[in-house]
Amino acid sequence: MKLIIQIPCFNEEKTLPTTLGDLPREVEGFDTVEWLIIDDGSTDRTVEVAREHGVHHIVRHTGNKGLAAAFRTGLNACLRVGADAIVNTDGDNQYNGADIPKLVAPIVRGEADMVIGDRQTDTIEHFSWTKKRLQHLGSWVVRQASSTDVPDTTSGFRAFSREGAMRLNVVSDFTYTLETIIQAGRKNIAVSHVPIRTNEKLRESRLFGSIRSYVTRSMSTIVRIYTTYQPLKVFMGIGALLFFAGFVLGARFLYFYAIGDGDGHVQSLLLAVLLMSLGFQTGLTGLLADLIANNRKLVEETLWRVRRLEFGDTDKEREHSKQTEPANEPAAV
Repeated sequence: MKLIIQIPCFNEEKTLPTTLGDLPREVEGFDTVEWLIIDDGSTDRTVEVAREHGVHHIVRHTGNKGLAAAFRTGLNACLRVGADAIVNTDGDNQYNGADIPKLVAPIVRGEADMVIGDRQTDTIEHFSWTKKRLQHLGSWVVRQASSTDVPDTTSGFRAFSREGAMRLNVVSDFTYTLETIIQAGRKNIAVSHVPIRTNEKLRESRLFGSIRSYVTRSMSTIVRIYTTYQPLKVFMGIGALLFFAGFVLGARFLYFYAIGDGDGHVQSLLLAVLLMSLGFQTGLTGLLADLIANNRKLVEETLWRVRRLEFGDTDKEREHSKQTEPANEPAAV
């Protein structure tokens, strides 16, 4: 069993030594523990520092493509070099490396394919009151969208089984944290969470310039990903609201028409027709989107099979079945 700890990095020359010094070389349940760095177009000595500190694998982007792209590249690289489990952590040493055995324990026991580290944000001193409240609200929204019970959905300290990693398809350009949880929930990937510790802040976050910007982009990501996997529910809901509003206006016009005052409320009739038409068309759009979503499931299933071929999983299973196949019993005489 091989565990690979991946770290997406962008100009982490100063913080990377501390982060690497905090990582374990051995973890119970695994024969091998290796480290992998994803250099997202760094312009400092991040790569050299990684090599100096014994990092086993280094993958490089020619330019800065963002955290989500670095995470996606890291998963593929880990699978390619034979990882049976993958831990993702940050290059700024936010998470306590000593908690990695606790993080991967549900995967070792076969209880989960994805485990999220719960930072227990109320206990983090350098988080402002506003940030803590937003964390709680955002996590609640993601829990509703994903049908999971993850308390800290923005935590980047997480572990994946090999199967779980191959099932995920990150398409967001902003952040992988929210999208992977919603995907996991909608694909029935077993998700768990464990409490973890955090370290003192070494630098400010580079993911967003302001809280307002982060909230706006996060909500956009949640809506887009949820709509991708539940288009019929979203469009039917919107269509039903529009149709109902038009129906109410239409009933209002009929009331005034019945009492002989219909001429003064023609605008209500026109708006009612417009809203009911929009509602009906939105419902049809939902049906079309649902057909596209079903096609997406087939594409993702095909991609999963291609990944298994690419990363040699079918060969491993075939070899394992030969090793565990019972010997042929001699024929009865």
